[in-house]
Amino acid sequence: MKLIIMGPPGAGKGTQAAYIKKYYNIPHISTGDMFREAIKEETDLGLEAKSYIEKGALVPDSVTIGLVEERLSKSDCKDGFLLDGFPRTIPQAKALDEILHNLKIKLDAVINISVPDSVLVDRIVGRRVCKNCGAGYHIHNQKPRQDGVCDVCGGPLIQRKDDTEETVVNRLKVYSSQTKPLLEYYDKAKLVKTVNGIGDIQEIFKNIQNLLGGNE
Repeated sequence: MKLIIMGPPGAGKGTQAAYIKKYYNIPHISTGDMFREAIKEETDLGLEAKSYIEKGALVPDSVTIGLVEERLSKSDCKDGFLLDGFPRTIPQAKALDEILHNLKIKLDAVINISVPDSVLVDRIVGRRVCKNCGAGYHIHNQKPRQDGVCDVCGGPLIQRKDDTEETVVNRLKVYSSQTKPLLEYYDKAKLVKTVNGIGDIQEIFKNIQNLLGGNE
């Protein structure tokens, strides 16, 4: 399976990506991991990306696209992959088309996890994490045994700075403005498979399997 996974912040993309990776036995390629790996391996593009990241600047498309090509050329991607966080824009999508054409790879599907903004805001704003061990909780759906205290290590639970309502609403606006054109782009190629991201995690994954025709 050669796949792209898309979904707004808080849609459960990471959770479903882990299931897809395991079930289809394909590498999960997120842009963040890709940057870290290339920097660790000290490839030319990795070192170039590092120079931007260290300055707090955005890594230019030319570098990101080069890293994607470098990553997709590796032997573990021969039988499939799951791209996460790329492409984010139409120019990136067009560049990916060219990469896949050069590597003689055909994309199977673009999985789009759909969740209404109101649900996403509640999900993200209600998230709490342990300051010490990083364990995750939610003020409504996954409460700790003792309010404000981690079940695992007893550390204090905090709200991440970027999990405030104002920040989340802004992130969703940015995602929507960037993503709508991308979904339209891939829809023209009849690649988009949209799944409802509300409900039981296993059920959502079963729906993804059904859409991909890989449910046994």
